[in-house]
Amino acid sequence: EAAGAFAAEIEVVPAEVASAISRRTPLIMISMGAGAGCDAQYLFSEDLLGSNRGHYPRHAKRYRDFAAELDRLQNGRIAAFREYADDIQSGAYPEPRHMVEADAEEMRKFEAYLASEGY
Repeated sequence: EAAGAFAAEIEVVPAEVASAISRRTPLIMISMGAGAGCDAQYLFSEDLLGSNRGHYPRHAKRYRDFAAELDRLQNGRIAAFREYADDIQSGAYPEPRHMVEADAEEMRKFEAYLASEGY
């Protein structure tokens, strides 16, 4: 407080201890795994969204399972690029609808120009 701080984080301490400190200081006390007796709560978005694979802190609550969703998306990305490569190899891509055609007269002029330049 004397140094000018306006807030502090209390991380993974007993809830009763965090609450006692919070009641006795004008600082905004932010709890991360220290119970509900502080002024605010904090969780890492990776924990809240379930983005991690493996260990989650006991104080973290997973609201979603983004790790599974990210795996699904990655598998979809890989499949799409494989399909693209297969389509190129087989000649299925590009189709005429994926191409732009030159105007016949402009193409004739272009071919004449190339020939005049020795190409």
